[in-house]
Amino acid sequence: MLLTVNGEIHEVEGPISVLGLIERFGFEAHKVAIERNLEIVPRSTYGATFLSEGDRLEIVHFVGGG
Repeated sequence: MLLTVNGEIHEVEGPISVLGLIERFGFEAHKVAIERNLEIVPRSTYGATFLSEGDRLEIVHFVGGG
């Protein structure tokens, strides 16, 4: 299925959850915020929220520093 992630089109095998996509990109779930089709996905639902063809996602990765 085709998904748009941070403005770039990616092809992934479905079904896949938000958590599965995060892991596919190598992120840690507790260090990202996800927006799916202009709505924030609550972190507690990452594993239960399955993506659909054409979904548009924004993934923000938090980085520490000082």
